[in-house]
Amino acid sequence: MLHVLDLLSTFAFALVGARIAANRKMDYAGIALVALVASVSGGTLRNVFLGIKPIWITDIWVISVVLLAVLITLVSGRVEIGKWLLALDTFGLAIATMSGALFASEQETTWYAAIMLGVITAVTGGLLRDVLCQVEPVLLHRETIGTSSFVGAVSFVALTQLDLISSVSAVVGGALVVITRFVSIKFNLNLPKLK
Repeated sequence: MLHVLDLLSTFAFALVGARIAANRKMDYAGIALVALVASVSGGTLRNVFLGIKPIWITDIWVISVVLLAVLITLVSGRVEIGKWLLALDTFGLAIATMSGALFASEQETTWYAAIMLGVITAVTGGLLRDVLCQVEPVLLHRETIGTSSFVGAVSFVALTQLDLISSVSAVVGGALVVITRFVSIKFNLNLPKLK
């Protein structure tokens, strides 16, 4: 289950990253680089913190789904970042949060480390994607991406601490990520900003 979740979130983040890079009029290499960074950097950083080799180094499927996302983007050309891409990004955020928290829990980390690593897995790629595309990082100023991921990770860890089955905890936590993000977008909710 963990491997499938990783591949799904990798594809989602790669496709969104490739689309944003294409809309910034990058060349093919730039699109591929942004897609790769957006999709694997969160999981890589998580594994580095845990002292484990990043999965993309040994698993050809990870690179394959990134290449598929790049190919889809190159064939379809530039498109507006619409609701379906936002939904795909949110889907990837939820899966990556659960994947990161679940993987950290399986490594017998502390509960707070599992929460932090879940959030790191989910938000790192999007942050670096925006930096490479020279746009203001969404993570730092709107849509409560980090907050949505945090809510989901806390819920997952809390439910597993109550001895709920990991798969059920992951579904509940992932649903809360999606709900929190969409509610924040619909009602324009953000964390307070310093005045």
